[in-house]
Amino acid sequence: MQTARYAVALLLVIALTAYGRADEPPEEEARACKLVRAVMCESITGYEPKYISVAFSIRAVKISCYTSFDDVSDTTFVEHKWYRRDELVTVKRLTLKPPKWSTYSSVQLREDDKGPWRVEVWDARNQMIKTLRFSVTD
Repeated sequence: MQTARYAVALLLVIALTAYGRADEPPEEEARACKLVRAVMCESITGYEPKYISVAFSIRAVKISCYTSFDDVSDTTFVEHKWYRRDELVTVKRLTLKPPKWSTYSSVQLREDDKGPWRVEVWDARNQMIKTLRFSVTD
């Protein structure tokens, strides 16, 4: 009978210990980098976005999504997922390196590209960290 009590007590201690750890973020999450800037622009000069906007003329020819990160502890990646009218157009996988990193992806515009767009920024853990919405007009 006393052995059964010890077994129940041991199981209770194990269960409570496991439950307490479930609230702690995994180590991978603790090392996640921090998005500090995300903008849409017409060009990149010296790794800085130029002509930032949320509405672009089709005559812009090219649009870029610029993202900047701090606290990058290890080499990792992000993805820029480009959508036109809610349809995935392209996915750009971009490398990030410690300790800070800025990167960008671009698309060339065609006459059929007018309308609503968005770029979703996803991290290496497959979590969306930002959505940038913009329009392409005449």
